[in-house]
Amino acid sequence: MSLSAVLSAAGSPPSPSPSPGASTPAVPTFQDAQQSATHAAGWIEQNWSTWLETGLRIVLILVIAAVLRIVVRRAITKMIDRMNRTVQAVDNTALGGLLIHAERRRQRSQAIGSVLRSVASFLILGTAGLMVLSAFKINLAPLLASAGVAGVAIGFGARNLVTDFLSGVFMIIEDQYGVGDQIDAGVASGEVIEVGLRVTKLRGENGEIWYVRNGEVKRIGNLSQGWATADVDVTVRSSEDLDKVKTTLDEVAEKMTKEEPWNEILWGPIEVLGLDSVQIDSMTVRVAAKTMPGKAVTVERELRWRVKRAFDAARIPIVGESTVAPDLDTASVADVAAPSAFSNPTSPESREASPIASAAPVAPMAPQRTAGKQP
Repeated sequence: MSLSAVLSAAGSPPSPSPSPGASTPAVPTFQDAQQSATHAAGWIEQNWSTWLETGLRIVLILVIAAVLRIVVRRAITKMIDRMNRTVQAVDNTALGGLLIHAERRRQRSQAIGSVLRSVASFLILGTAGLMVLSAFKINLAPLLASAGVAGVAIGFGARNLVTDFLSGVFMIIEDQYGVGDQIDAGVASGEVIEVGLRVTKLRGENGEIWYVRNGEVKRIGNLSQGWATADVDVTVRSSEDLDKVKTTLDEVAEKMTKEEPWNEILWGPIEVLGLDSVQIDSMTVRVAAKTMPGKAVTVERELRWRVKRAFDAARIPIVGESTVAPDLDTASVADVAAPSAFSNPTSPESREASPIASAAPVAPMAPQRTAGKQP
């Protein structure tokens, strides 16, 4: 019997006398109440140390988890800041300023920091919660088994989402591409306008926006990292003087390399690589140059423009141009075809080639009459 029940029974007024034949309940005495209070005090005295130990353990777990979470998040933030300072040190060079710009660096650092901080908080707080439940003597085996089954079910149901998320994390950490890069993702190509953990947004050539799931990207071709190559093929007739062609191309290359803004876009001299192919009636000379990322097409167009003008000035025709019909008065005798024997109808060749004439039809003969006989 509890202490409150005993005290309430001791302080209550005496109940009326029961009717004859009814059983009289036992009325607790003051000694019983004192004994119950003694037992309760003894039980509290025996268990207060356990309660205090459990409470202190829970408080210690929570304090350690909170401090560890703050320390880890600050360490992640300092690591991201150190990465940014390292990149800023490279920004003073021409290559560094072209490879990474501020928006791409800011977005990449924010994404990496957010993912790392979220993962750290989940691990630390989840572990602390399990330790608190264990301090209350709660069996964690069924809970962990249920969480494992639920995780497997969620993984099977949302495997595409998990794949997109993990692919996005590795793409950002490995710096495969960033905002402003020209990429070819296989399923779509264009300029990157936003990089997310699940979806990447691309601006196509015609202005359309492509939403590409990171899990669907199997290969990525980044056209904005490192350097690009501008290749121009010049096709001329096979009878042209190669020395003259090479001299004209060298003059165009040297002039273009020294002019602005091409002297900044070009990262090396324009080189005449030589003959790329030789045909019966034509030959192709290749010209190449190393350029700034994303400027290869611009350099190729300008180089074709200048090569065409230089070849016109040097009177070097490019294969594919229209030619003037030769003058019949100045044509040589060798250019005139010999007369054919079939043009003369009396020649033996014409008679042999003419069709065979059909024979004239023979008239039927009249029947002869026998002399001395009458019909």
